[in-house]
Amino acid sequence: MKIAITGAGYVGLSNSILLSINHEVIVVDNNLEKINKLNNKVSPINDPEIEDYLANKKLNFKATSDKFLAYKNADFVIIATPTDYDSENNYFDTSSVDEVVSEVVSINPKSSIVIKSTIPVGYTEKIKSRLNLDNIFFSPEFLREGSALYDNLYPSRIIIGEKSNRAKIFAGLLLQGAIKKNIKVIYMDSNEAEAVKLFSNTYLAMRIAYFNELDTYAQTHNLNSKEIINGVCLDSRIGSHYNNPSFGYGGYCLPKDTKQLRANYADVPNSLISAIVEANSTRKDFIADSIIKRNPKVVGIYRLIMKTGSDNIRASSVQGIMKRIKAKGIEVIIFEPEIDEIDFFQSKLIKNLDDFKKQSDIIVANRQSKDLFDVKEKVYTRDLFNSN
Repeated sequence: MKIAITGAGYVGLSNSILLSINHEVIVVDNNLEKINKLNNKVSPINDPEIEDYLANKKLNFKATSDKFLAYKNADFVIIATPTDYDSENNYFDTSSVDEVVSEVVSINPKSSIVIKSTIPVGYTEKIKSRLNLDNIFFSPEFLREGSALYDNLYPSRIIIGEKSNRAKIFAGLLLQGAIKKNIKVIYMDSNEAEAVKLFSNTYLAMRIAYFNELDTYAQTHNLNSKEIINGVCLDSRIGSHYNNPSFGYGGYCLPKDTKQLRANYADVPNSLISAIVEANSTRKDFIADSIIKRNPKVVGIYRLIMKTGSDNIRASSVQGIMKRIKAKGIEVIIFEPEIDEIDFFQSKLIKNLDDFKKQSDIIVANRQSKDLFDVKEKVYTRDLFNSN
């Protein structure tokens, strides 16, 4: 089959490589630097499996900015463009998806369109009705940043938001590329599939918020947070995964998805969903206050990325900490090798790690690093288990 995929981020690129093992895949992106890297078998994102497959596997894969070339004979067009929550207007911005759907319909109306971008509950039905389409469905992704291809090769489940023959064909394409066997495939209507995505990510955010609030309580009462968490998590019903305290949840998915789910609850009684969103701000307030109480003149931020092994700084929780500290008139400097500029939101970027350590009174690190072992007395972190 010929498959076109729009968007060369984590979702689009990991699906492109998975499907190009057995089929012809063209990935479409507007970023020419990304396109050149991909056509030279170089990954534009940090992901070990993506890097390995591009360099060492035989793939029927190419990247382009030419949408007509990509869409004109495609059997499936997968949309993996970024969507975001607009907090000011209280809605999920799906304009990038709208645009691609319109382009595909004008170029190749016979193709099957699969949305993998995160969208609000009810979006697929609405766009089908608005554009009078019957060739579009939603299939959510459940990927971790830095392990996106691995999570496609060994998926926890495959969910298809349509009960049709083409839905079964598409599921078969994903199964064909996966290494894991006996993968559970669930077919449901689009509304339910959209809800699965938002509720899954909101549950993960809730778990992060829970252990963060446990840690806040322990710090406030001078208790050993690590011992409490270990004791709680030995209960097999709770488990020891996703339990490492942090500065809050962030990244591509959780902040926007939790806010979107809360918006979907506008006419539905709730307490928990709203509390999950609010808990993230409360945690950042507490972390910032804990740092400010130490009366530093210069606060060093060690890495803006969300977690170890990632190159993503989007909506990283430490940025909220920075804003709160700067609001108190405290100087903030940053060490972040992923950024080439001289500053980041009017905070100076220090390129030399030794200079950064010397200039910082306190070094704030969402996750610990061996780079900081020699100045551990300066480091403020809530990373108790050396894990993401």
